[in-house]
Amino acid sequence: MRISDFQFNLPAELIAQSPLEPRDGSRMLAVHRGSGVKRDLRFKDFPSLLRESDLIVLNDTKVFPARLIGETTTGARIEVFLVEEGADGSWTVLARPGKRLAPGKVIRFDERLSGEVVEKLEDGKVRVRFDAVGDLFDIVQEIGRTPLPPYIKRPEEMDSDRDRYQTVYAKSRGAIAAPTAGLHFTPETFATIVEMGAQVCKVTLHVGYGTFEPVRVEELADHRVSAERFEISPDAAEQLNCARRDGRRIVAIGTTTTRALESALGNSDWFAAGIDVANLTITPGFKFRAVGAMLTNFHLPQSSLLVLVSTFAGHELIMSAYREAVERRYRFYSYGDCMFIE
Repeated sequence: MRISDFQFNLPAELIAQSPLEPRDGSRMLAVHRGSGVKRDLRFKDFPSLLRESDLIVLNDTKVFPARLIGETTTGARIEVFLVEEGADGSWTVLARPGKRLAPGKVIRFDERLSGEVVEKLEDGKVRVRFDAVGDLFDIVQEIGRTPLPPYIKRPEEMDSDRDRYQTVYAKSRGAIAAPTAGLHFTPETFATIVEMGAQVCKVTLHVGYGTFEPVRVEELADHRVSAERFEISPDAAEQLNCARRDGRRIVAIGTTTTRALESALGNSDWFAAGIDVANLTITPGFKFRAVGAMLTNFHLPQSSLLVLVSTFAGHELIMSAYREAVERRYRFYSYGDCMFIE
């Protein structure tokens, strides 16, 4: 298939620019793969769609404020988005504007933190070596800004973004984007799920640039999603394997959880505890072996995430669901509404 097969028309006013209050106040389009039936629900209905035997799997990664604003020695304002730390301690970053950031250029962020460009890379990226007075992450946590996606067009972050662009169960710091399907959950959601008898477990996949990197090829067979590190604890592996052994449904909260679980299972019949790398590129023809149902937000046209969801539920069904969501005025993307696919 071609990436152009995943295009749809989306009015700009449907792109959510701020989160709803309360968290669980979003709408939810429930899509049944077998029958093709679609239902217009609310996220508060989510527990009612679960089975007592279900295992709900969350990604507990925690977003850190990866956007830094600095100046060069000539006073030019530079915005730096931390993408990935290298083995040598340097960072790959997205820099804007980046055309004049030649190797040797120094960017100063405050009196405790500066960075020197050591290499210019492709697609607007550069490699930077930071010089920090103290712990780099502590400084970034203090002066960094929430890494909101570029389609949220506000001059600055709101005070609420640090909290709302984070799941209530976020624990393991390392993501540069939120696992947005989890943004709808509240403590009350989990209380209802546990009360009905379903189980919950957590894995960790630090959402990186690969998750939202544009697809730059027409033929999907030529596209590769960058690898991302994930971790499954011994307790989570045991829960996952018990669910597989008992034939119970595994419900993935989000595409990042889905990618972690399908990567972890691979060609094996069982999940193994430990740290590994998710290097799957899920495109039509992929056979899902771990995930039986999925909660996901609405994704960008022609994106690898939309391709993943379409592969799970079927291209025609998902594109139809997206058109219906537009007609029904659903809110799209990170701060938008969600879809449950079973």
